[in-house]
Amino acid sequence: MKVFSVKELASSYITDLKSKGLTVGLVPTMGALHKGHLSLINEAKKDNDVVVVSIFVNPTQFNNPADLEKYPRTLEEDLEKLKRVDCDIVFTPEASEMYDKDEVAEIFDFEGLDKEMEGKFRDNHFNGVGTIVKKLFNIITPNNAYFGEKDFQQLQIIKKLVSITKQPVNIIGCAIDREYDGLAGSSRNMRLTTKHRASAPFIYKTITKAKEMITSFSPVEIEKWVENEFKNQPNLELEYFTIADESNLKTVTVFDQNKNHRAFIAVFAGEIRLIDNIAL
Repeated sequence: MKVFSVKELASSYITDLKSKGLTVGLVPTMGALHKGHLSLINEAKKDNDVVVVSIFVNPTQFNNPADLEKYPRTLEEDLEKLKRVDCDIVFTPEASEMYDKDEVAEIFDFEGLDKEMEGKFRDNHFNGVGTIVKKLFNIITPNNAYFGEKDFQQLQIIKKLVSITKQPVNIIGCAIDREYDGLAGSSRNMRLTTKHRASAPFIYKTITKAKEMITSFSPVEIEKWVENEFKNQPNLELEYFTIADESNLKTVTVFDQNKNHRAFIAVFAGEIRLIDNIAL
């Protein structure tokens, strides 16, 4: 397994591999790797000759400096996990390698995708995501890049990013990896207290029930039901629940049989913010 922290060295090495006709799959991460990340790597291994994993805690996508500071950094453990799954290349740059001094996030026109859900609560977050992903694509030049559907809004935005920048990469969304009790895999899970970890599976239980309700209730009625359910959960605080059109992520008030809908949720378990979603 090759490990690079300098972008020119990583780019040169990968360019040489591609010149030999090898295909490259990229799994961008911020480290603190869990089973969800490893499932993305396994998908990438099926489709590509070479798999690259990037580990970079991207400062421009954090609107809360405290959240950036607390984000788990477990590089040595991450590298051991990547060795065990036969990852080919790891790119682990410092912030100074990816950003010039005082550089800020590039501004993109995501045609409103960034204004819904997470965008309402995390100002400029998706411009930060777009900035770092664009940089990674330019350095790694992958044929394919893999993202989990847990961050479905991010997945749609990255597809839009590729359309905007015309970077020659195929974006592949992968199913949410869940714990035994339904909790969506996340690096944030390791920061949950015992009490909050015990309560957290209620999130998936609730959105699963919401999915069952779509044949008899409107989106508005389902949203009100979810809000009431969380009022009885002292360890969880609902930030939002919405049912949206998958294509434009706009909240819907009626179901349209000709469109695909998805339920999205964000919940605080103590200080830890958890998100999830489910296709309807």
